[in-house]
Amino acid sequence: AFYGATSLTSITIPNSVTTIGYMVFRNATSLTSITIPNSVTTIGDYTFYGATSLTSITIPNSVTTIGYMVFRNATSLTSITIPNSVTTIGQFAFYGATALASVTFEADSVLTSIGKYAFRNASALTSIIIPNSVTSIGDSAFSGATALASVTFEGNAPTTVGTDAFLNVGTDAVANIGFAATDFGEGTTWNGLTIVRAGDT
Repeated sequence: AFYGATSLTSITIPNSVTTIGYMVFRNATSLTSITIPNSVTTIGDYTFYGATSLTSITIPNSVTTIGYMVFRNATSLTSITIPNSVTTIGQFAFYGATALASVTFEADSVLTSIGKYAFRNASALTSIIIPNSVTSIGDSAFSGATALASVTFEGNAPTTVGTDAFLNVGTDAVANIGFAATDFGEGTTWNGLTIVRAGDT
């Protein structure tokens, strides 16, 4: 609909909209911010791919899925709050979002999976808290997030962790876990992260 609308700076989405479809704002390079109404349940694949001026976005807790490559190369996006209704973050969702410094998951999150390459090369991201509902982290999900120094797991280790999920993250990056957390193994590292259990000095 607005693919390549390079002069579009703002838009108001009416409450009657339930789906933002495939590639709708792809390469809308002047779009700076957008608020999505509570009527929307689906944000389609590639929606904001290449929206390089997008600095902020409000995602309502009606949305259940953040699709494939939705914010890929959204290089001005600095922060995102993932509502507790979202169950899946798709592959490549924030790939190349190089200014993304803050990712917040709302309390009582039901997120189960973080897709392959989801935060690859998110080089401004320094820390992230993974909700205890997450059971799967895909291949290279955080690879190349070179400033990422702290990954906090609210629950047990995800059942599935893909290859190179934390490759080339920050120097001496740690996995912060609770005393009761399981499936992190008996060693001092887990998927290349140094394990720090709650209360350790």
